[in-house]
Amino acid sequence: MRRLILDHALLPGGWASNVGIDVESGAIAAVHPEASPDGRERIAGITLPGLPNLHSHTFQRGMAGLAETRGPEGDSFWTWRQVMYRFLGSLTPDDVEAVAAFAMMEMLEGGFTALAEFHYLHHDAQGRPFGDIAELSGRIAAAAQETGMGLTLLPVFYAQGGFGGAAPTEGQRRFINDVESYARLLDGARREVAGLDDAVVGVAPHSLRAVLPESLGEVVAMAGEGPVHIHIAEQVKEVEDCLAWSGQRPVAWLLDHAPVDRRWCLIHATHLDPQEVKGIAASGAVAGLCPITEANLGDGIFEGVDHRAAGGRFGVGSDSNIEISAPGELKQFEYSQRLKHRARNVLAEREGQSTGRSLYETALTGGAQALGRRIGAIAEGHRADFVVLDADHPDLAAVSGDRWLDAYVFVAGRAAIDTVFVAGKPVVRNGRHVSRDTIRARYVQAMARILV
Repeated sequence: MRRLILDHALLPGGWASNVGIDVESGAIAAVHPEASPDGRERIAGITLPGLPNLHSHTFQRGMAGLAETRGPEGDSFWTWRQVMYRFLGSLTPDDVEAVAAFAMMEMLEGGFTALAEFHYLHHDAQGRPFGDIAELSGRIAAAAQETGMGLTLLPVFYAQGGFGGAAPTEGQRRFINDVESYARLLDGARREVAGLDDAVVGVAPHSLRAVLPESLGEVVAMAGEGPVHIHIAEQVKEVEDCLAWSGQRPVAWLLDHAPVDRRWCLIHATHLDPQEVKGIAASGAVAGLCPITEANLGDGIFEGVDHRAAGGRFGVGSDSNIEISAPGELKQFEYSQRLKHRARNVLAEREGQSTGRSLYETALTGGAQALGRRIGAIAEGHRADFVVLDADHPDLAAVSGDRWLDAYVFVAGRAAIDTVFVAGKPVVRNGRHVSRDTIRARYVQAMARILV
């Protein structure tokens, strides 16, 4: 057992000082507020529960910055997607692992301690399955093992190129499975993560445009009680195409035709009408928001105020990994709502409430639900995942309590992070991952070959 004492910590009931934590087998066995320091290892600073990252495609970290050149026409998600298809054409399994490890390392340094990896790169560059159909899932698991990242692996089911059974394009050939091969892939993914500590495997039908209705039901059934994640209503064109195909908007169709409940995470859900906002909230599903990526792609702005007013749940993810920062995602979410509504402190729910704390605690709860793991709280039975802020950082040194969170989210950002623990083990010290040099060197070597 590891016995810690935290100078200051955010517990489910609020801030506490001199918090004793007993860690056993990676989980919190007991919490002792106002504990004696005798026989305990001191963790100096301000300790927060680690934030879950509920949506990422780690391989896209390698293409960050490659799609920032203006094209001959209006650039959009759909033109960005063509850049992505060209980039992934040359990725080998070694490259996938190197890029994933680098992205996970940056996530840990940036305040995320658990990841839901929406993994849709399955086959070789010609679209042929590897001898082990779960080869690339195994590379994601290996990256999580190396970095210490807590993992929920979501193998993606992708079967068609557009609504109504359109044939896949050449750029999509590395993603494609039928239901039978997907079942084998899922079994393989479960084998690959079996050696990881506390890993979870869920399912991820990619989107309504990539999955036939009859296949959707079969894939969801494979999840059992595990997480179900899906891209939904990210783009206006997607909404228009879904209306042309079905006569319904994407979220409305999904709520009417699938058993959407607490297991589900609806990624982006950018374009909603009022009934869809209420429907998501009533279902108990989590809205999976990726504000930095959504801004980078020009997706639009989520109906955050109405969703919160309806009692909806949300978490945040880093998606395309154009910039990796847990506080940055929360700040971008709040700022998008300020721009939309021309107001300030929009997502705090009541007068006198700290916006930083409101965002952080809500994203903890929603993220933990979406990942299907006991994380996101400094409480007995939860994984011992902590982010420790530097109490001497200039933006934190003269404040306390909720002001620490406001300064972390809106001012200092990831620069305030000193130490990160996953399952009670330090994986980041002095703001740097303990294996940064090795992971960085392998990433640089891979990128030098890919981008030649």
